[in-house]
Amino acid sequence: MADLDTRTDTGDAPLDGVLVTDREHWVDGPPHALFTEMRARCPVHWTASITDFPQEAGFWSVTRADDVHTVSRDWQTYSSASGFTAVSDSLMPLELIQAMFIGMDPPKHDRVKGLFQRGFTPRRIAAHEDDIRAITRGVLDRLEGRDRCDLVTDVAQPVVSRVIGSFMGLPPEDDEIWARLMNTTLGAGDPDVNPEGPETVMARDVPEIFRRCQELIAARRAQPTDDLLSVLVHAEIDGERLEEHEIVMGFFLLMAAGNDSTKATYCSGMRAIMEDEEQRALLLDDPALIPDAVEEALRMFPAFAHFRRTATRDAELGGRRIRAGDKVVMWYASTNRDETRYEDADRFDLRRRAEHQAFGAGGRHFCLGTALARLELRVLIEETLARHPHIALDGEPRYVESPFVNQLKTLPVRLP
Repeated sequence: MADLDTRTDTGDAPLDGVLVTDREHWVDGPPHALFTEMRARCPVHWTASITDFPQEAGFWSVTRADDVHTVSRDWQTYSSASGFTAVSDSLMPLELIQAMFIGMDPPKHDRVKGLFQRGFTPRRIAAHEDDIRAITRGVLDRLEGRDRCDLVTDVAQPVVSRVIGSFMGLPPEDDEIWARLMNTTLGAGDPDVNPEGPETVMARDVPEIFRRCQELIAARRAQPTDDLLSVLVHAEIDGERLEEHEIVMGFFLLMAAGNDSTKATYCSGMRAIMEDEEQRALLLDDPALIPDAVEEALRMFPAFAHFRRTATRDAELGGRRIRAGDKVVMWYASTNRDETRYEDADRFDLRRRAEHQAFGAGGRHFCLGTALARLELRVLIEETLARHPHIALDGEPRYVESPFVNQLKTLPVRLP
């Protein structure tokens, strides 16, 4: 075990100096072989720098499920108020990050998140199933007569855009605009998603997000509606309304999560089903197993590879000394394949019925959109397999090059 007073690794040469977020590790999705080695040799690992953002400080990688559970539930020691990804404010100023409840600590976090939870109660989500199914069927109808498509751009993207757009009260004609803004902001480092580079996020995308959202806020103030944006505009916390930048960033958070989460897990889950005829046969013979396939897809393909906390005080984690001010990154792409929890962890097995950390590992920041994500995933898989039971891969899928969003950017398929 490493000296508790240092940030050096275990002395195992393969891990010394490894920079986990470097692009070379993420070209083909999460570096599962690297995470396997880290869990075995150095489950709490120090990365000294971030090559794409040389001004950023290094960070600790937490790769085992039990340690992530500890970090998630101890908000007094591991704070969310200094940023929620491995980078701090290189893409977005800290003041904007802190305007989202994901960038807050209690008690303000609890009060602000409570506003959003009004729109995401299980009963309210369940009431939207018919609408979500109609949206999905409408998108699949557009494939009629085609023998090929891309599940990312032709199915997943338009479905998730319209679902979250309907919750926020956005017109369908704006879906592509908001999808572009969310994709380029969250996938800023991918040369296909954002060819002009990550610096364009603050120069171009964030100002456009603010401008468009401010127009929507003004409209809701003048004429309240029953959508979630109107709830945010007119809500009060301790007798005070949210400030405009807090509404904008709350809107951004919901749009980003709604755009990326279901799209990511659906596409990777469908890929796994197409690659395993036994799993496909189980679902076709008994569609009632689809919720189990959803949970296994969430385990294996969490939409976000990591979230981050910052230590507020010195602490020990996994035998390592964490110093006050250190960034602590929780790698869900690793913990959901932790050998101490899952047998044959890299195999998609819908009969596994195992718990996972796709929505976080408990605590204050557990994802409020779990019910919506599960419903969307179930409906998407049900409708896709009902319409195209023999859907098959038709080329090599490609990942977004990102250590944050864990998703495919292309998934070409045949529609026999």
